[in-house]
Amino acid sequence: MRILRKIFSRTVFMIVMAVLEIMIIYSLLKWFGEQAAWIEGVLRLLSVFIVLMIIKNSRHLSSDMMWIIGIMLFPLPGTVLYLLLGANLITSRTFKSLIVSTQKAKKYYVQDEQVLADLTAADEEEKGQFHYISREAGFPFYRNTGFDYYSLGDTGFPVMLEEMKKAEKFIFLEYFIIEEGVMWNSMLEILTEKAAAGLDVRVLYDDMGSFTKLSMKYADTLESKGIKCIPFNRINPIIGIVMNHRDHRKIMVIDGKTAFSGGINLADEYINVKKVFGHWKDNVIRVTGEAVWSYTVMFLTHWNALAKIKDTDFTVFKAEPLPGKEDGFIAPYGETPLDNEITAQNIYMGILNQTNDYCYIYTPYLIIDTEFINALILAAKHGADIRIMTPGIPDKKLVWQVTRSYYHTLIQGGVKIYEYQPGFIHSKVFVSDDKTAAVGTINLDYRSLYLHFENGTYLFGSEKIKDIKNDFLEACAQCNEISLEESMNGPAAEFFLAVLRLFAPQM
Repeated sequence: MRILRKIFSRTVFMIVMAVLEIMIIYSLLKWFGEQAAWIEGVLRLLSVFIVLMIIKNSRHLSSDMMWIIGIMLFPLPGTVLYLLLGANLITSRTFKSLIVSTQKAKKYYVQDEQVLADLTAADEEEKGQFHYISREAGFPFYRNTGFDYYSLGDTGFPVMLEEMKKAEKFIFLEYFIIEEGVMWNSMLEILTEKAAAGLDVRVLYDDMGSFTKLSMKYADTLESKGIKCIPFNRINPIIGIVMNHRDHRKIMVIDGKTAFSGGINLADEYINVKKVFGHWKDNVIRVTGEAVWSYTVMFLTHWNALAKIKDTDFTVFKAEPLPGKEDGFIAPYGETPLDNEITAQNIYMGILNQTNDYCYIYTPYLIIDTEFINALILAAKHGADIRIMTPGIPDKKLVWQVTRSYYHTLIQGGVKIYEYQPGFIHSKVFVSDDKTAAVGTINLDYRSLYLHFENGTYLFGSEKIKDIKNDFLEACAQCNEISLEESMNGPAAEFFLAVLRLFAPQM
């Protein structure tokens, strides 16, 4: 029976369908290749036109280099692949709905002008960053009256459970990965009890992220327990751009009063119950106060885009914020591939550009463009202590090799690289000068910065920023600082890594 279930599983079906599709595409390409020479000429002209359009419209040319080289070398297959994986997103019905929902949700992000004025008065040098996040990206700043940073999923998870048990009206979850085990089953028990008690319980998970973790009918399983559930962007066997953009966000909102985010997904390795790549170093953040409203709006924006029954008024989920002592300012923010704004990268770059003393960075992957490389090196050359911490034990060895290919250039430029020896770093954090931090889901790679839906939390002037800094420094004691000599590769390895970098945008 087990063998039959595997043979007829969703994964096997998708693989078979994808192979058939590739065979059909190959047959069509072969047929076209056998036609008259004029077809090749037309295709070459078309490929030149497409390449010129890519260059003209590119916001991040390094990530588009793969398409440019592929199309020029192989006009027909390169053009076909580009149209399948790199063309305009709005051809998708799902993404059209997301664009509409995102546009409608903008009215709920309202900046308190007095908060922004006080924030600017606190540090005039950072005025440009504040203006960008609030005015251009459209995510308001709030007075921070409740922020806690948990340096491991192990310590943040019990807090999440306790807050879930206190829920009286609703619990919203949006996560990239959900997998049955100690962590998720503990949460599911609470969610089931709350749903039975009449609370509005909703779960949104990414279908690709949970593809090998959950059955195709898992949403139905949750619905049978009274939990509303939507898999984000269902996987289908048709290869295309829609499958290339995933919901990588991590958001939990409870009663509109408490929110959780950070790096962790809902699976046992994130709390070190299951050891897969050594010790898993991640984080959880808890937010209370007015800033919870932005998390609520972010969740409802995605939910409304995908749900059959939509919420006509988000404000019914707005609650009186829990009281707390004022401690700096906070701005939760989102990233989407459906607009022309590269919000996450711009916020990271803004932190780097304003760094005077130090900027410490956690990232599991380091696959960045020349603009980001130059910003890191320039900050180091200005005299700042720039450190990047990456995993000592990788989860994806090929991606790790690409990550390590950036070390030599960065170290030569004065950037310090640390590899976490006990295991895998999954945190995504920037912390700078004891006054600024960004904690969220956004890796330093092309997928997070340009392709996926993400979220982050920007902190300014909070005492809790020192907690984030101290966590990084403590982790440094368990790291190997990479020397310039260690970062060098032989000619053959350099060539191999150069080829790999061409495909970095799809890693």
